[in-house]
Amino acid sequence: MDLAGYRSHLLDERRLSPLTAEHYLRDVGILLDLAGKTPLSELKIHHLRHFIAQLHGKGLGGRSLARMLSAWRSFFNFLVRDHGYTQNPAAGIRPPKSPRHLPDALSPDETAKFLAIDSDEDLAVRDRAMFELFYSSGLRLSELKGLKLNDIDLEEGIVRVTGKGNKTRVVPVGRMAIAALKDWLKVRQSGEHEEIFLNRKGLPISQRAIQYRISQWGVKQGMPGHVHPHMLRHSFASHMLQSSGDLRAVQELLGHASISTTQIYTHLDFQHLAKVYDSAHPRSKKKT
Repeated sequence: MDLAGYRSHLLDERRLSPLTAEHYLRDVGILLDLAGKTPLSELKIHHLRHFIAQLHGKGLGGRSLARMLSAWRSFFNFLVRDHGYTQNPAAGIRPPKSPRHLPDALSPDETAKFLAIDSDEDLAVRDRAMFELFYSSGLRLSELKGLKLNDIDLEEGIVRVTGKGNKTRVVPVGRMAIAALKDWLKVRQSGEHEEIFLNRKGLPISQRAIQYRISQWGVKQGMPGHVHPHMLRHSFASHMLQSSGDLRAVQELLGHASISTTQIYTHLDFQHLAKVYDSAHPRSKKKT
């Protein structure tokens, strides 16, 4: 097998770095080991699918398998071009999907501890209002940053949010967030800016500044790990879904276009799901 020629192809024609070329050659070596005595020219798509299944069963994730398939496709393309092979059996194979890694949610107790900011300094009052609103309404960072005074109705307990795709939704605001917002509006500087949340200079606060303040308060409040805006949104979604079980309602509150996004985004523990299933599904009820 012309591995030396393939190495030259990677380095001289494709201009890959030596390290990347070594990775490709290593992945091709795995293919050769899996093929065993079967000539590469006789490998079909079902052989390679079986190889991928074997590797997946040994614990290789979707990303690693995608990289490996890329190397195999490249190698077979080289063999088709320079060595008379008639097909690339790796061309139509997709790797298993990698699980989406989502931020951890705070527990309800951790959330309460994080939000218990005991300070009357203006910036602390502002931060408490921001964080309460994040958690109360499940907002995205960009949505909270862009909120204006006329977007929120504290008497009705609602906030009008402009989310992705310039879509507007109306979201409830909880009583703790309403109280925190009222405290902030009492000390908020009046001026030409309509944004609800301002910095020390009276200018609209930046997204980076919000991230920084959340991180700093996470340390001050003794949180076990790094706290960031998306974690508060994720905690909102998780706690709402665990309490209500209403996936459609949580989808609307989060502003997700597809319910599949909500299913991925939120996490219910299996015991809760099993309990709901056992109590609701007609085929799950035990005979008496």
